[in-house]
Amino acid sequence: MMTTKPVNTVIGVVLTIALAGCTRLTTDRYEATALTRYTWQVSYSADPTHTRGQRFEAFSSTTLLNQNGQNPVDAVTGPDDRGLWWAALPPRPTMESIERRQQPLEQPDTPQLIKQVDYRLSFQRKGAMMTLPTNYDVYREAVKAKRIGASLALTLGLGDRTVEKAEHR
Repeated sequence: MMTTKPVNTVIGVVLTIALAGCTRLTTDRYEATALTRYTWQVSYSADPTHTRGQRFEAFSSTTLLNQNGQNPVDAVTGPDDRGLWWAALPPRPTMESIERRQQPLEQPDTPQLIKQVDYRLSFQRKGAMMTLPTNYDVYREAVKAKRIGASLALTLGLGDRTVEKAEHR
């Protein structure tokens, strides 16, 4: 019979190191941003089944900066089901522009519209403003806190390179 004790010990050590490496702080000065982006993308492949050797090309894109959940001036659509606002769609690539990027023996696929969001949280730490990448949950918590004027308790990731968690106080 195999024991799970060594596995549990290893997991416990890893969790302890991970938690010990996380910084916790509280701030009253912060701003949550979400950069929404539409990008037209085309995949090219020499394999008709598109199972290998696929290459992607990005064409036109548009972006819009959401700040603290407010309606940006240039917003065309929104808020969506995540409370985000979006810019106008970029122009769809023409067949001529798609063919110009085509390599010998490749076939282009139908253009796909890709939606992406880049979340960031700026906050004051030791008298200086810091901006770190984060996730949707932290963004939404910061937006809610900003609306009621609450401070945020933040948990930073390893090396203080990301914001992993936020709770309003």
